Amino acid sequence: MRIRIIQIGKNKDKYIEEAVNEFLKRLNGFADIEIVTLKECNVSKTFTKERATSEESKEIIGKLDKGDFVVALDERGKEYSSVEFSKFLQKFKDDGLEITFIIGGPYGLSEEVKKRANLTLSFSKMTLTHQMIRIFLLEQIYRGFCIMLGKEYHNE
Repeated sequence: MRIRIIQIGKNKDKYIEEAVNEFLKRLNGFADIEIVTLKECNVSKTFTKERATSEESKEIIGKLDKGDFVVALDERGKEYSSVEFSKFLQKFKDDGLEITFIIGGPYGLSEEVKKRANLTLSFSKMTLTHQMIRIFLLEQIYRGFCIMLGKEYHNE
């Protein structure tokens, strides 16, 4: 199975990079994961949040192919339990399809990106940083594969 994660901005803290690398290592053998990191637009007096989000969105959409199944991460999206998310991943694994997850920058994703997405997914109604959600997404993908394969990681 192939999973692509498009994210805005580099990992800024060492602990985030270490956690991301740990889950990528754990996922090795379960899925081929590609992380595409795009430049974060900085807000200034002349560069508003809206303009930053718009510029980032152009870059994101430029990385998508017409047939990609796109999951945009947003706090207003659909929520899944870990078991439901595992079943969601299982469908793609069984069919040999690719999923592209999109993680916006500090100001989120534009409406244009959310409209392009096949699914908008929320990990919580609370706002989570675009840095931390990288860890949570990879952990839930790993948990999803453990559930699929009956490995002793998920306790339910």
